[in-house]
Amino acid sequence: MSTPPETAFDLQRQTWENAGEFLEKLARVDDANRRVADVEVGQTPSEVVYEENKLELLHYESRTDEQHDVPILIVYALFNKPFILDLQPERSVVRTLLDHGFDVYMIDWNEPSLMDRHLTFEDYVDRYIDNCVDVVRDRSGREAINHLGYCMGGAMSVLYAALYPEKVHTLGLMAISVGLRDTDSVLDQWVGEDFFDVRSLVDTYGNAPAEYVDAGFSLREPVADNLTKYLRFFDGIEDEDFVGNFARMEKWIDESIDIPGQLLVDFVDAVYHEESISNNEMYVGGRHADLGNLTMPIVQVIGNYDHVVPPEAQRAFTGVLPGDPAVFEADTGHMGLAVSGRAHGDLWPDVCAWYEERSRLEEGAGGDGSGAESEAERRRGLEDVDGIGPTYAGRLRAAGIDTVGDLEGVDPAALAGGIDVPEGRLREWVERAEGGTE
Repeated sequence: MSTPPETAFDLQRQTWENAGEFLEKLARVDDANRRVADVEVGQTPSEVVYEENKLELLHYESRTDEQHDVPILIVYALFNKPFILDLQPERSVVRTLLDHGFDVYMIDWNEPSLMDRHLTFEDYVDRYIDNCVDVVRDRSGREAINHLGYCMGGAMSVLYAALYPEKVHTLGLMAISVGLRDTDSVLDQWVGEDFFDVRSLVDTYGNAPAEYVDAGFSLREPVADNLTKYLRFFDGIEDEDFVGNFARMEKWIDESIDIPGQLLVDFVDAVYHEESISNNEMYVGGRHADLGNLTMPIVQVIGNYDHVVPPEAQRAFTGVLPGDPAVFEADTGHMGLAVSGRAHGDLWPDVCAWYEERSRLEEGAGGDGSGAESEAERRRGLEDVDGIGPTYAGRLRAAGIDTVGDLEGVDPAALAGGIDVPEGRLREWVERAEGGTE
C-alpha cells in the first residue's frame, strides 16, 4: 500500500529537520572539544604548607571571618587526583566546608614514581598522614583535629584513627572502601579469584598503571563508560552548562594516576581478599589498628547508587564500628557524593552541621575538647611531651609512668612491647623528656 502524500511529505520534512539539527550540533564539536581541553578545576585558592616525597599538604584560604575551633583534614584516595572534591565552585566539597566556617586542609598525594613501588600502609598511614596531622595540629594549636576520608582515603583514615585516636577529634568516612568481598563491587569484577591477579600486575610494572586501573573500573559499565556518555555529550552539546560539567568530569577521569604497587596489593588484601580492616585484624607496622580505639564521634557519608563501593558494604561497616556512628545518605553515586547537585543541596549542609556541632570547644576546654580542668591537670605532665595524647598517656600510666620526669631514663626497648608503642616513637618521647623539649 502506497504512503499517503501528506504523510510522505511529513516524513521528508522531519528527515530534513533532523539532518539540519545534526549538522548544527556537528558544527559545535570543535568548540566543545576545546572547552573540554581548556576547562579549569580546583579553583579554590590554597597554599602548600608541607611537602614530603611527592605529597603536598594544601591549606585553603578561609572564606568566612571566623572559623570553627577544630580544623578538618581531607584524606583522599590514591586512584585519582583530589580535585574531584573541588571540581567547580558551586559543587565543591572543599568550598562548602569553607563556607560553613571550617579551616580546611587536604592531602594531594600526586603521581608516584617507580621509587615508590615498595611503599606500604605503614608509609602512608604511620608516616605521611601522621606527619600531615602533626602539621595541622601545630598550625592550629589543637591536640586533635577533624578527619574526612574519601574512598580509599576513608580506609586509611580508619587505620590512622585506630592507631592515633588521641589526634582524631572526629572521623568522617565518605564512601569508605572496606569489606568489599562478595558485595557486587568493582573489585568483585576486577580482582576476583577467577579473574585478575594484582600481584602479577605490579610485579610486571612496579606501580599499577593508571590505564589498567581505569579499565578495571570501566568493567562495571563498559557501554556507559565508553559509548553512551559520548552520545549524551553530543546530544547536549548546545547546552554550555552541560558541556562544562562533562568537561570537568572528563578531566578528572583522564588525569588518573598510577598507584604504588605494594600498597595496591596490600589494599586489595585488606578490603577484599582478607577483609582484615572490617574483621578488625589489620596490623600496620606491627601494630594492631584496633577498631575498638575509635571512641571519637564518627560519621559515614553514603551514596545509595554507589557502584564502586556498594552502600550495603558501607552500612555493614557501620555495624562493626563502636558506638553509634551518624549516617547520612544521598541518592547519588560514588563520584556524585562529591559533585552532584543533589548531594550539595541536600547532603552536605547536614554533614557540615554535624561537624559544626562537634567543632565548637567549650571555653576553657583543652585542645582535644575533652573539657574538665581537673582531668586536664591530672594528665598535664605526660601530655606536655609532643606526640603523647590521652591514649598513649593512659598506656604509660598503666606502666607506672605518670609524669614527664618518669620518662627520663626509661629503656625504650624494654618498655615498647609492653605498652604497644613503637620503640622509635618511645625513644623520641624519652629524648624530649630528658631534653626538656615539648
